[in-house]
Amino acid sequence: MQFGVTKESPCHYLTAQDERLVVALPNELECLNPSAYQQLMQYGFRRSHNDVYRPHCRICSACQSLRVVVPEFRFSKNQKRIIKKNNDLELKIKEAPEVEYSELFSKFIEERHPDGEMYPPDPDKFWSWVSCDWLKPELLEWRDANNELIMVSVVDRTADAMSAVYTFFHPQQEKRSPGTYAILEMIRLAQQRQVSRLYLGYQIDDCKKMNYKVRFAPYERLVGNHWKKELKSHTLKAQNKY
Repeated sequence: MQFGVTKESPCHYLTAQDERLVVALPNELECLNPSAYQQLMQYGFRRSHNDVYRPHCRICSACQSLRVVVPEFRFSKNQKRIIKKNNDLELKIKEAPEVEYSELFSKFIEERHPDGEMYPPDPDKFWSWVSCDWLKPELLEWRDANNELIMVSVVDRTADAMSAVYTFFHPQQEKRSPGTYAILEMIRLAQQRQVSRLYLGYQIDDCKKMNYKVRFAPYERLVGNHWKKELKSHTLKAQNKY
């Protein structure tokens, strides 16, 4: 498989930094499938629609791929409390988005991320972004006892891995710690499926929007071309509610 390098553009996560990506060339996309993608994830690649990429910045290496070591993960007391707090929610796995999903996504972006790159919300563009022609993403939905939609997560699944793509939830349900609960549920699902790793995307310690990821130890970071295991959860100064 051949790859190309994009031109530099302003970084979405760190001010005064430029980003550059290495991506699979368009005429090589027919080589992509879930098995190939699992191998590429081991080298720090992520997916956006049909495109597979990883950071390849000229002077910055802050982005580090992070993955949970699923077989070794044990729920902490605080995580068990979050799970108990959400015992009234029922998880279902869907193959296609429902109308309610777009409504919840729009509400989430409008109230939680009015200064983000997805504002104003465009559900059609979002579903195109998370869809894929060579891999079928899973849609995890959680509803309460009244059948109200509380949260949706988009997840990629391969033979021995899962990858969290995006999660959105009802903005007024923050007391549930919905983002944390979604990851705990993904870990539980990964353990049931006996897959070895749950990929959470890129970790940037200086970016507060990403710092929730280091609370799910043991995890591994891709430092250079080597995965470095960290056994304890960390609390970073720039941590954001999730």
